[in-house]
Amino acid sequence: MRNIHTDLLISNIKEMCIQANLELADDVSSKIVYAAEKEETELGKKILDQLVTNMKIAKEESIPICQDTGMAVVFLEIGQDVHIDGMDLTDAVNEGVRRGYCDGYLRKSVVGDPLIRKNTEDNTPAIIHTSIVPGENIKITVAPKGFGSENMSKVYMLKPADGEEGVKNAILDAVKAAGPNACPPMVVGVGVGGTFEKCAFLAKKALLRPLGEHSPLPHICSMEEELLQRINELGIGPGGLGGKTTALGINIETYPTHIAGLPVAVNICCHVNRHVTRVI
Repeated sequence: MRNIHTDLLISNIKEMCIQANLELADDVSSKIVYAAEKEETELGKKILDQLVTNMKIAKEESIPICQDTGMAVVFLEIGQDVHIDGMDLTDAVNEGVRRGYCDGYLRKSVVGDPLIRKNTEDNTPAIIHTSIVPGENIKITVAPKGFGSENMSKVYMLKPADGEEGVKNAILDAVKAAGPNACPPMVVGVGVGGTFEKCAFLAKKALLRPLGEHSPLPHICSMEEELLQRINELGIGPGGLGGKTTALGINIETYPTHIAGLPVAVNICCHVNRHVTRVI
């Protein structure tokens, strides 16, 4: 049994909130640079070049890549041989987020009640997903999610008879409906299977998979490749102003489901697909 104090969680989550908002992961930034080199339309290339410049300025001057510094989504994979000392785990995660957003001068975008709409002034509470895994470590992933793209996400409760084509059509429908509102080029996370809430979780988690790393399932890998091509043929383009680069990637995660259902969730992310992972 290994003891981990919540102070260690707090300090790491604080740093990760700041890091995620100032610097994109290599898999995302390299895709944007590649897209800028390959984009065929003049306007589309100009916009992508601006995104590359924006990333560089954000990193060099330690300022956020985007003014929407997101709602903090935190994934915790907790080893079953870990004992957590200190404060309540949820409180500790939120304290790390609070320090990250306050000390890092990041925009606070969370309201305490969805109808009263009073800002909590420290970007808490976070959205926290925990799972118990083998081992004596804790894997932390912090993924701030902006709502320009989050608002464009959809859940479809398809019938089993809709099959693979129905899944493809649902994904394309979501991307078309998002259009320029999701700040393309976008990253498309998809969850297929499970239940209403499980497919949405899978879609969110799919956004964390490195771009270019396809599903190990051959039929899903093939679907990812086909859909990325079809999405980029829609002509929405960078900034929604036309071009060949509507999406940087599409990741699909699956889970077993009921004989009577075929749930599909599409969680769209803008080009600022932020995520930082550490193991403590």
